[in-house]
Amino acid sequence: MARADKATRTAAKLLDAHVAFEVRRILDADDFERTVTDEVDHFLALADRLTLGEAISAEPVKAVAQKYAVQIPVEGAIPELVGEIARSLYRNSVGGEYRLVDIVDDRHFDELATGVSELGVTGRVLRRVLEGPAAVDTAVEVVSRAVDSVLDDPAAADEATDVLGWLRDRGAWGLRTAAKPIRPVIDTAVEQATRAGASFVLHSTEDDADEMLLDSVREVWRTHKDESLAAYRDLVTEDDVDDIVVLVFEFWREFRNTEFLRTLIDESIDYVFAKYGDTPLSELLAEVGVHREDLLEEAMRFGPPVLERLHETGFLEAVVRRRLAAFYGSADFRAALKG
Repeated sequence: MARADKATRTAAKLLDAHVAFEVRRILDADDFERTVTDEVDHFLALADRLTLGEAISAEPVKAVAQKYAVQIPVEGAIPELVGEIARSLYRNSVGGEYRLVDIVDDRHFDELATGVSELGVTGRVLRRVLEGPAAVDTAVEVVSRAVDSVLDDPAAADEATDVLGWLRDRGAWGLRTAAKPIRPVIDTAVEQATRAGASFVLHSTEDDADEMLLDSVREVWRTHKDESLAAYRDLVTEDDVDDIVVLVFEFWREFRNTEFLRTLIDESIDYVFAKYGDTPLSELLAEVGVHREDLLEEAMRFGPPVLERLHETGFLEAVVRRRLAAFYGSADFRAALKG
């Protein structure tokens, strides 16, 4: 019994000494930096030899991606927090201190606008719109309503004079009255003429659509580039921000349950493993812009202050003690002590 008590006391003393030693090492900035450097270098040395495919297979990665994208519900605090952040950014007074041109200067905006206009997809979308019947139908609808407004309401003629200037004179007013009995014929004629004219104009501008769009975007930029960001709060209210957040989450709640999204996730991960499966992990880290210096920098940025705070609260020592205590209370320790 005495021998057992002595072993217990020895174990307690050694545990206290070991805990104190480890805590001192962890809190010593120089020692921590040496430890981090050593561990990062050992990891990268291993990463030079270990490929992505050897480290892990695609299936568990797919399971994790599916879990967080599909299975975990987007409820409660997450939408509420996003909404609060969005409202806070909306109310941020700093928006009044900056103009649009302070965020994107003229040269970069022009390069961006030119690049977008030269994208093949931009031209294809514009041509699809211009070639589609909806563009002509819209033109017909606008002109037909302008004509109808004049035929139906004399007061509306003043608003339509830019479109139908010939109705300004008083003789045209008489014609408007006389035309009522043949209104269907007039409507048909207007639609046919407008449809033919709109088709001609739209098709004739197809080749210049890209340049026309670019000129329009540039003109909008020149007109508004010196405006304050705060000026656009009139376009979007705080209630609009709330509505947008709700709509986004409602869309995501439905979209995340589609087979389409699940297929996209699986195929994306399969592609990554097909391309990088035989690539060493160190090269893969470099591909995504993570280098040895980055690992060391972030470890030293967060490690010391976080560990110091954990020590102040007593949590650090408790964690170290909990991890070491099992050995000093084990039969392995008692056997080693006897030997």
